[in-house]
Amino acid sequence: MSILSVRCLSQKFCRQAYILANRSILSPTQKLPPTNGTCRPAHDSLYHMVKKRTLEARTKLQANKYPNHQACLTTPRSSEYEQDYDDPPPGYTTTNINNNNNPPYTTMPSSSSPPVSSSSQSSGSSYKNIPNQEPQYKVGYADCRTVCSASEVLKSSECEKSKPVIDPCKQEKDPCEEFRRIRRETNTVGGSGDGSDGAGGSGGAGGGQGDKDCEEKNRALKLKCLLGALAALLAGGFLAWILSNRSKDGSGKGAGDGDDDEDSETALKRAQITGKVTTPASSESLPKHVPYLIIGGGTAAFSAFRAIKSNDATAKVLMISNEYRKPYMRPPLSKELWYTPNANEDPIKDYRFKQWTGSERSLYFEPDEYFMDPEKLEDSVKGGIAVAQGFAVKKVDAQNRVVTLNDGYQIAYDECLIATGCAPKNLTMFRDAPPSVREKVMVYRTPEDFDRLRRYAKEKRSITIVGNGFIGSELACSLAHFSKQNGGGKVYQVFQEKGNMSKVLPNYLSAWTMKKMEELGVCVIPDASIREAARDESHLKLELNNGMTLLSDIVVVCVGCSPNTALANPSRLEVDRSLGGFVVNAELEARRNLYVAGDASCFYDPLLGRRRVEHHDHSVVSGRLAGENMTGAKKPYQHQSMFWSDLGPEVGYEGIGLVDSSLPTVGVFALPSASERQADNLTESENSSENHRTVETSIGDSEKTSPFECESDEKEEYGKGVIFYLKNDKIVGILLWNLFNRIGLARTIINQNKKYDDLNEVAKLFEIHS
Repeated sequence: MSILSVRCLSQKFCRQAYILANRSILSPTQKLPPTNGTCRPAHDSLYHMVKKRTLEARTKLQANKYPNHQACLTTPRSSEYEQDYDDPPPGYTTTNINNNNNPPYTTMPSSSSPPVSSSSQSSGSSYKNIPNQEPQYKVGYADCRTVCSASEVLKSSECEKSKPVIDPCKQEKDPCEEFRRIRRETNTVGGSGDGSDGAGGSGGAGGGQGDKDCEEKNRALKLKCLLGALAALLAGGFLAWILSNRSKDGSGKGAGDGDDDEDSETALKRAQITGKVTTPASSESLPKHVPYLIIGGGTAAFSAFRAIKSNDATAKVLMISNEYRKPYMRPPLSKELWYTPNANEDPIKDYRFKQWTGSERSLYFEPDEYFMDPEKLEDSVKGGIAVAQGFAVKKVDAQNRVVTLNDGYQIAYDECLIATGCAPKNLTMFRDAPPSVREKVMVYRTPEDFDRLRRYAKEKRSITIVGNGFIGSELACSLAHFSKQNGGGKVYQVFQEKGNMSKVLPNYLSAWTMKKMEELGVCVIPDASIREAARDESHLKLELNNGMTLLSDIVVVCVGCSPNTALANPSRLEVDRSLGGFVVNAELEARRNLYVAGDASCFYDPLLGRRRVEHHDHSVVSGRLAGENMTGAKKPYQHQSMFWSDLGPEVGYEGIGLVDSSLPTVGVFALPSASERQADNLTESENSSENHRTVETSIGDSEKTSPFECESDEKEEYGKGVIFYLKNDKIVGILLWNLFNRIGLARTIINQNKKYDDLNEVAKLFEIHS
């Protein structure tokens, strides 16, 4: 119900109440001087003729004016009006009941309408004085005036009742007196001069008292109508307010819908997960001052808390997160979680999955019981960690050590860490698309995204992945496996590069990986981009720049992410122009007592220069170091972070250092057997007993490969191997292909920062044949 509708309804209430209050329901009568005589007998013939014609003329006039009013009938009375039957009493009409010589009867008009004559329709009507016999016409009176209520006033301005209601003020009165009084009310002129008022002389005093009582009741009825209209107006406004609140909430439940305690708790949890309810409910429940404040609720933030707690047993840590979950890890969302059978359907439950080693664990770092309520943090003697879910920080005053939330609430701190992470990117064409297209497009980063995509996959929808990076390639393999196990729809992967993971893997290994993904069931479309997206009744129509057209139910954009640095401008913090992220020193400090860790930090690497890393290991280690420095350690960040990726359970790799396919690479792979060795395009090591091959690629300004090139008809197998990434003939990055638990050795080799004459000898250290 809109505000305009409520306003119109209110105006109607007031108008109808005004009309009802001013209507002459029981208007006071014009009292005539009482006559002491009785009803006179018949007059001379001239007087009867004049009176009769006057009555007929007046009756016809009022019948023409009110043609639709009908008369009311009551029981016959034989003791009245027996003096003269030549003419009916004034105001009465005669009507034949039928044509069977039945005596006519006289009817009385209703008080709300003038008398209507039906004598023109009655033939043979006569009036004769027949003493001591039953009258040939019947006298009756009934007040047909309806009684209006407030509800009827709302329906119509005319009070209409199908059944007449007798006015209780007039039930005990004489019919002749009532007839004369009603006639005087209808005709506002004085007496007709016929002396007909004499019949009511004996009841004059009683009639005056009755008129007074009716007037009082009339006033009471007016007051009731006004109060009823006012009550209806207030009720309508209250109903409109309830409807407006329900439309805003969109819940479909009114205020009176009662649920039990379990349903209320479940609804609260769902609301917290979907981002409708903050924890606590208001920011004013948060403490005014905390020793340790962490902005962000991801991996780096929780790792920093663990480091703080290990160095300060009674530390009180407040974590402010704009998400509505406790801290969790992100890598399983595109890997193991899809391969776990019978995964949890309910998003409220804990996300549990099986690792490749067979052990089972949860997506969350700790259960809910591990955390304490923010309201109890200040009073805790042993300290602990509290998470304020659903809040965001808009400004950090590093000089005064105060943070300001979006609602203006301020929290003072002693030490603060910014670990805001990064947000997934979207394509411009989808951001600017109509809503019908945007609702079919999603990014992938949170458990909510996993639940939504898994639901689409179980419904056998076709899914298109845009991007060939870590998330895009891992998700494409996982979806293909899930669709194969559950009879799902087709999985497409579209990207502009020539192969999967082309920014990380050398060209030959990227092309081999793409073929491997096609064997897993992914329809890979390289060298293509989406030119236009349109929506039909149920699908997205994707037109590619290579002339192809795809029909897809959902599009998942996986084209990287950008650091969350919205705090930088109002907080006057420096952001790297080329890499993004908050610029920090070797101790991860952006300002004194203000640290940055995780994906949002841009740090200086003594070996590789200024860097910003978006890997899980970097978040863990940088968060731990920042937490130690917040307790006074003041250690420099010199860690070479690693990453890992899984393309299904058969292919996995780990990398460390600067792993960039634009750098020259040397790859050493183990051959399946000696008979399958191909020496045409491979550089053999001096020790031929070592069953391996070396692949060297050098990429400069123009892309070229030497001396190995993967032909289309060749079926190379890259079971195990190691790839060295070189810069100025020094190893700056190492990728271990299907080799695990050797990342420590790779880190040692990079930290040596030296040139090697024979990389085959270095590859032997990794035992690729074991």
